[in-house]
Amino acid sequence: MPPDPGGLTVEGVKTPPRVDESPSPVLTPRQICDRLSRHVVGQERAKRALAVAAYNHLKRTALRRGRRPAATIRKSNVLLVGPTGCGKTHLARHLAQVLDVPFHVADATEFTEAGYYGKDVEVMIAELLQRAGHSVEQAQRGVVFIDEVDKIARRSQGHRSGVGARDIGGEGVQQALLKILEGREILVPVNLAQHWQRHDAVTVDTTDILFVCAGTFTDVFAYGAEGRSLGFGARDAAHRASRRIRQKDLLEYGMLAEFLGRLPVVVQLDELGPDDLLEVLTGPPDAVVREVKELLSADGVEVAFTDGGLREIVRYALDRGAGARGLRAIVEETVADLLFEAPERRGTRVVVDVPFVRRKVERFDPALLRE
Repeated sequence: MPPDPGGLTVEGVKTPPRVDESPSPVLTPRQICDRLSRHVVGQERAKRALAVAAYNHLKRTALRRGRRPAATIRKSNVLLVGPTGCGKTHLARHLAQVLDVPFHVADATEFTEAGYYGKDVEVMIAELLQRAGHSVEQAQRGVVFIDEVDKIARRSQGHRSGVGARDIGGEGVQQALLKILEGREILVPVNLAQHWQRHDAVTVDTTDILFVCAGTFTDVFAYGAEGRSLGFGARDAAHRASRRIRQKDLLEYGMLAEFLGRLPVVVQLDELGPDDLLEVLTGPPDAVVREVKELLSADGVEVAFTDGGLREIVRYALDRGAGARGLRAIVEETVADLLFEAPERRGTRVVVDVPFVRRKVERFDPALLRE
């Protein structure tokens, strides 16, 4: 006979009633990190930190959906700090593909303090709600990536003494983000195409929304105590770049202590070296060299990049100082003529070696060759 509601089995043994288990996250932190490694070269610390934050986020939201108490589990928002072209946005883009939750990328420079021309910070949650198909429940377990947070640092000269002009796009935005990062029920517009006062709003709880912020903080060491010496007594730039960024440095840069307190996990990304950039060129599935080869092969043109040609591209990208973003610019300049002439060169084979790269780069940027 079937067991009764109390759990009495056929043998007469009393067993505890079955409790619906909450769904566990599909991917472990190691699996998330491995998937990120397929597309992102290097930055092991950042990948591990994001993997742990994402896994804990999935666990926390799963416990709440399973009606199990999760009040003691608090979210750990993440702050990524690193030079341009080191992979911050690239990490966020592929994290969105790994996680099965609504994901939105926002730019901090678009927002202003409430009452001024520009976007209110609540709009980023409205955009997340839109990506969640206007499902409040789905949006409340989503992830928001806020890029360029270093651009909302205090810009007034008297910030240490509390005097100065009102900073509507810097400190004001940081203050407006405090309640959202911490977690609170806020009203967000349903229709972004209409004016705020002319459309309906819904209540969204940001307690379980994970926020990943990122910024270059280019001059952070110039504001810190160890970077204030000038002239011949200044420290070597490479030495300063190798030092780990402390919270004191970010405070001196102009970030609010309350804002940093809501981003407990701070990960500093390293600048990509020559070997890393060479791997970026050819390794990931979406590498720019693979893309160029596929584009040209569609027109019947076979292109082969020699090892010397690839390293020459890396050298020019390093000279420009744009990191991985500089690689695409150099490759585009190198194959610009090939892409233009591809339909007319069907059935041919082109070898991109050192002389080939130098000839093309010299046309677009002779200053790199003089250096």
